[in-house]
Amino acid sequence: MNPLALIGRAFLAFLSATGRLVIFAARSVTHCVLPPWYPRLVLRQIMEIGYFSLPVVGLTAVFTGMVLALQSYTGFSRFEAESAIPAIVVLSVTRELGPVLAGLMVAGRVGAAIAAELGTMRVTEQIDALTTLSTNPFKYLVAPRLIAATLTLPILVLIADIIGVMGGYVISINKLGFNPTVYLSNTFDILEFMDVVSGLVKAAVFGFLIALMGCYHGYNSRRGAQGVGQATTYAVVSGSILILTFNYIVTEIFFAQ
Repeated sequence: MNPLALIGRAFLAFLSATGRLVIFAARSVTHCVLPPWYPRLVLRQIMEIGYFSLPVVGLTAVFTGMVLALQSYTGFSRFEAESAIPAIVVLSVTRELGPVLAGLMVAGRVGAAIAAELGTMRVTEQIDALTTLSTNPFKYLVAPRLIAATLTLPILVLIADIIGVMGGYVISINKLGFNPTVYLSNTFDILEFMDVVSGLVKAAVFGFLIALMGCYHGYNSRRGAQGVGQATTYAVVSGSILILTFNYIVTEIFFAQ
């Protein structure tokens, strides 16, 4: 019976952790929509999450677009279908690669920073001090980060989409010999409004998940410096896994026949 007991304990631990996360998420969302709000803190987090993430997201997007154009040309040239490259680049970037890669980059940068900051505040009892001063930690620490990440990531992804398509355009024109007018015409002909909207909706979901996992693991950090390190690791890993999971779920909602 020992193997069954191990499986049962693991399953019950998973259910317990899921329940704690759902309760934490519900409390966080409640404090996001109910007053009082802290607009200064939200603006500060928008700068931290959005503006300072632009370089890494932009570099990721431009090189992704370039590589996608090169790889597509290598494959489609075997079937004399090079004209499909503009469609492949713009649809891949706007629907999938832009939101997912931007989300993963922001999860590595922002999720870890949020978990480390809140974890340090927890182990140094600063969160307890906020409670003592009649300041709700969810209002002051969690809600501004959730709001900022949910609002900011779609803007980052929209910029990443533009940069990624531009990277594919530059490589296609300068290296693969495409006509600029024909390339742009094919790009705009194939692109639909829903392609962009689906990517932006994914970005909003990813931003919420990244901030939620960073806040959850940082807020519940324990055992000093070791606990803060574990919280940082858990925030990045769990955020990345949830991004990939919800990427499929949102895609199924938008494009399932």
